[in-house]
Parts: sequence; structure tokens; C-alpha cells
Amino acid sequence: MAESGSLPTGFGELEVLAVGMVLLVEALTGLCLNSLTILSFCKTPELRTPTHLLVLSLALADSGISLNALVAATSSLLRRWPYGSNGCQAHGFQGFVTALASICSSAAIAWGRYHHYCSRSQLAWNTAISLVICVWLSSAFWAALPLLGWGHYDYEPLGTCCTLDYSRGDRNFTSFLFTMAFFNFFMPLFITFISYRLMEQKLRKTGHLQVPALVAKTVPTINAINYALGSEMVHRGIWQCLSPQGSGLDRAR
Repeated sequence: MAESGSLPTGFGELEVLAVGMVLLVEALTGLCLNSLTILSFCKTPELRTPTHLLVLSLALADSGISLNALVAATSSLLRRWPYGSNGCQAHGFQGFVTALASICSSAAIAWGRYHHYCSRSQLAWNTAISLVICVWLSSAFWAALPLLGWGHYDYEPLGTCCTLDYSRGDRNFTSFLFTMAFFNFFMPLFITFISYRLMEQKLRKTGHLQVPALVAKTVPTINAINYALGSEMVHRGIWQCLSPQGSGLDRAR
């Protein structure tokens, strides 16, 4: 990608600006919603539980995805990538870490819900903390491999953001892609599916069937609505953060 103001080959002015605006809206929406989740966790004691720690991990991951999209939006509106080749590698790494962490955090939430509804016992703090650490260390490990030569980060076709170079068909990239997909897509998907399936069977037996989504979403905005804003307790926490009366009560305490 040339770091000039020229348009990428095959793209018109309107297309580049449209992509930039879509990315900007998605990034700002995701940041706002997930920031509310993070803020409510930090300011509301009732939300500081092991189960909500998993939701916090997801919100942090999706905030990272939104920040990545914000950089891409800025570059699209500038019609060039202004951060050089090292910036491209950093952008690809950061985006991949947070994307993998989002997927794995969704699977951890599914398992946490299964544990809560089927064992009728609270998730322990050490278990939740261990899960979060494993999610982020595993995500960082897989995202670092392209920097070390297994896989490769490069510019996307538009040339205004960086990600895995999916256009490569050599053995190096193919082996990385399939191995990474097995551990970071199919395994989390399997855990999510099995957790919700077992939870459905348990609730059906008890006569309290609630059918949750089988596949947790990875889009930041959807995740914020599904896991955070969909919780009545998080609703109260966000209202307490935004309400002047709630803030006054916090100071009084």
C-alpha cells in the first residue's frame, strides 16, 4: 500500500469514504456500549462477581476490536495508511488478539452460564480469573505467531488497515490458518454449543426452559447488547453510573 494520498487500485472515492464512515459508526457504537459495561462493573459492587468478570473480559476484547476499527476508519477517511509497515504489523496483532479474546470470552461465558444453571453454585473467583488469564494468554500467543513467521499480517485490499493475509495459499499460511481455526474457532464454538445444549436439557427437566442463543456473537455491538445490556443487574449498574442520584449515593457510601 503506497503511503500517499492516492486511492487504492480498484476503489473509487465514494467507496473508500463509505467504508470509512461505516467503520467509524461501528467503532464508536461498540466503544460506547462496551465502555458502559466496563464502567458499570468498576462502579457497581453488585456486578463485581466471578461471572461478570467473564463479561468484563468480553467487553474489554470488543473495545479493543472497536479501537482497531477506529484506526481503520481514520485511515480510510485519510485515504492512506499513515503508520508504516511496523504500524501495520502492530495493527494486525492488536486486532487479532482482541478478536480471538472475544471469541474465547464468549465461550467462557457460555461455560460459566452452564456452571451456574446446572450446578446451582456460584463460579469461584480463582476459576474465573484463571479462565480470563488463559483466554488472553492464548489469544496473545496465537496472534504473535504471524510476527514470528507462521502466518503473515498485511494490508487488506482497501489498503487502510491490516489483518491476516488471507490471499496467501502457501503451505505456511494454510497450516497456520487451519491449526488456528481449530483451537480458536471450532473449539470455542463446540464449548458454546455443548454448554447451552446441556443447559437447555437441564432447564427442560426442571420445567424452567429458557432457550439462549447457541452461538455467541463476536461483533462488539451485538456482544454488548447480548451479554451486558441484556442483564437486568447490568441495567441497574449502568443506570447507577449515569444517574446523578446514583453517583451521590456512591459518594455518600
